[in-house]
Amino acid sequence: LLSGRKTVGSSNMENDISFKFRQQLFHISENLVAEDVAALKFLCTDLLHLSKLEGVKSAADIFKLLMAQEYLNAEDTFLLAELLYRIKCHSLLEKLGYTKEKVQEHLHEKGRISPYRQMLYELSENITSKMLEEIIFLLQNRLPKRWKILSALDLLTLLEKQGLLTKDNVKILEDVFMMVSPDLLETIDCYKKAKVLCCKIFSSPDVQTAAKLLKELGVLSAFCPTKMHKRRCVLLSSEQEGTPVDGVFYFSPRFDLNTWYLKFWYFPALKTTMTSYKMDGPHRGFCLIINNVDFNSCQRKGSCKDADELERVFTWLGLDVKIYTNLTSGDIINLMETWQNVQDHKDRNCFICCILSHGSSGTIYGTDHKLVSIRMLMSHFTAKRCPQLAAKPKLFFIQACQGNNVQRPVFVDTDGPTPDASAVQERVSSFQSIPEEADFLLGLATVDGCVSFRHIEEGAWYIQSLCSKLQLLVPRGEDILSILTQVNEDVARRVSPSGTKKQMPQPAYTLRKKFIFPIPMDPPPS
Repeated sequence: LLSGRKTVGSSNMENDISFKFRQQLFHISENLVAEDVAALKFLCTDLLHLSKLEGVKSAADIFKLLMAQEYLNAEDTFLLAELLYRIKCHSLLEKLGYTKEKVQEHLHEKGRISPYRQMLYELSENITSKMLEEIIFLLQNRLPKRWKILSALDLLTLLEKQGLLTKDNVKILEDVFMMVSPDLLETIDCYKKAKVLCCKIFSSPDVQTAAKLLKELGVLSAFCPTKMHKRRCVLLSSEQEGTPVDGVFYFSPRFDLNTWYLKFWYFPALKTTMTSYKMDGPHRGFCLIINNVDFNSCQRKGSCKDADELERVFTWLGLDVKIYTNLTSGDIINLMETWQNVQDHKDRNCFICCILSHGSSGTIYGTDHKLVSIRMLMSHFTAKRCPQLAAKPKLFFIQACQGNNVQRPVFVDTDGPTPDASAVQERVSSFQSIPEEADFLLGLATVDGCVSFRHIEEGAWYIQSLCSKLQLLVPRGEDILSILTQVNEDVARRVSPSGTKKQMPQPAYTLRKKFIFPIPMDPPPS
């Protein structure tokens, strides 16, 4: 009888765990849009049979397939965490008990997505609609006419089905990118070099040979001393022997041609000083200001004051300011593509973009009431897509709500969306807008899910505070992160006329150095 009770109790516990796990998967699936599902399908191509994946309609369908193949269960959710990390849905990781940093820490030993698949996915993320049209035109005699290609992932999948693209033969991609976008050849070249050298590295008899190959690959400086530690990693130091270690290369003990892993950990905290970005060139940089005021029947009153103040302050700081008013979602994307290709960036020290509009989570609205992803806008200026700005700081300041659940008090407007129900778009987490590449700073007027306030006469709390603190603190030699910290403090102190509504800005950054504006010769504009 006792053993029978134990069996029943154990069964109930297992059922509870299983139900809770499926709840987690359900919530994650509900937060993934069609583009996310397509990305998950593509990344799972090496793990699941293609015929099974073709029937997938939702993320939940993929989860079922992974569970059936024992890739995913309540005790081991790392593959799903890796997939969410790869498609940059970092805010969903917490539902599995992970963080972005925790996933990164374990990728070298537990990751399952092959470098080949990662390389293809990275390429797809950088293929614009125009580039896709050009590639399809170049390949039209090699592609079946019955296929309708809607995305870069569709194209890559079709090339693999036709046998034109494999992990050992990426020549077709090299040929088209040579014509369409030569800068993407670097991604393919890195994959090919790493594939060959990692085979040699993992089969090398000692750390010295491995280090030599790493230097040949270009990931280690030729003068970088190395030494072995516990047979799992190489300790690196760019200084003399005996100085603190700067980083570690980890080698995965499991290795085959599909899944080779190389992980580098860098320890910047061991450095005692931090350098600043070069800001002493003849031209400071361009500053774009997008000011969306008119939204059909309503206006963002006070926004023109914000735009004027930003223009005065950034002109005072030495930037060439360009103002654009009332842009649709398509206009905004086209504008980013235009400025991405401006050659004059190479003579500038930095790039700044300010957007004043309505917004929702991780997005901003065009005047046509259509959402545009903040992360997508920023991606136009990555080192690969805009090499003229490589290693230079790119600053984005967004005055827009990141949620819409606050009622508007008297004399205060919110920068939340005002379209009718037919214009509702899918929710995008603001965590997904956080920059992924080095040298970016994103200043959001508010945290995810919340409104940002704008006085109809005096302008937005965030923009007015930003302009005020820049004028006060740049002459004192403060760096931009110190300035934004004071902006946070200033805005957090403010309250709406009702006395019940507050606001908290959110900066996010991947800056590698301090960003300090040179002190202008002229006095502040106000």
